[in-house]
Amino acid sequence: MAKHCLLILFALLLSTFSLSAQEPDTSYFSHPEMNEVHDESDSTMMLAKAIDTLATPDKYVKIILFDDHTWDYIELERPDIDTTGLFEDWNIESIHAYRDVKVSDLPEEVDLLLVDSAHHFVAPYVGRRSSTFKFRKGRPHNGIDIPLRVGDTIRSPFDGVVRYVGGGKATGGYGNLVVVRHPNGLETYYGHLSQRLVVENDLVAAGDPIGLGGSTGRSTGPHLHMETRYMGKPFDPERVINFDNGTLRDTVLTLKRHYFNVNSHYGMTDAQSKKATDAVYYKVKKGDTLGKIAQKNGTTVNAICKLNGISSKKVLQIGQRLRVR
Repeated sequence: MAKHCLLILFALLLSTFSLSAQEPDTSYFSHPEMNEVHDESDSTMMLAKAIDTLATPDKYVKIILFDDHTWDYIELERPDIDTTGLFEDWNIESIHAYRDVKVSDLPEEVDLLLVDSAHHFVAPYVGRRSSTFKFRKGRPHNGIDIPLRVGDTIRSPFDGVVRYVGGGKATGGYGNLVVVRHPNGLETYYGHLSQRLVVENDLVAAGDPIGLGGSTGRSTGPHLHMETRYMGKPFDPERVINFDNGTLRDTVLTLKRHYFNVNSHYGMTDAQSKKATDAVYYKVKKGDTLGKIAQKNGTTVNAICKLNGISSKKVLQIGQRLRVR
């Protein structure tokens, strides 16, 4: 009978804690205390022993059960997140946010605080890159790829809130995808997951598991595809993280407008980066060959192949864009 009553109680609690699927519940940012746990000064309560805990839809709140058939809440420590501006252009149904923002709308330079004494960093995954932020196979590759084993844990690098979770046809080449928005304005993307461990509007702390590595979507083998974006615009993730050893490049990230170009990579000087953003592209037309395109643009087949990461035997598609300079 007692077990039956507990099950009914737990069902009621679940409905009480139910979160909206459309709008994030931010009440916990300003009201961290949800309930008082047992008062040890109460001699009656001191006799009760905890026998089990139950999860709630809020992962930072647990229900603790006592052997005297009573229960109470216990609240775990939450990350202290500044939500000012965090939910601007918030969209849980679209992979990319800030669709109306252009690169030209962004400031010439912006400093973003990544960590401080209260906010930490944990590498999402450490490993060698099999592909980097670059123009690849005739189209932009807006992130980095790191080979892994199916089931390897992927973690949030910073505190944040999950903005988008999806899979199947909805995400195209990304496969199973998780997007986390961080208080400093960054968003991080994690694609090709075998499992998604979070849902939209979940609060995550640095180091929290958000997914398991896999090979879903447009993938030739198990790997993590990770992107970093600011105001919806991608830039090289290696400007933020040294993936060889899983450390931050710096505690403050300085983003410059010319970084938001697939030809601008970590390690370039500003002069090199700005020059790379002046790249020239050519749209393939009917009857074009690499030789003809090279001749039209005053370059060589080898140079075009190198710029686009393709072979000289590559079959061209009408409408395909190739970088020629």
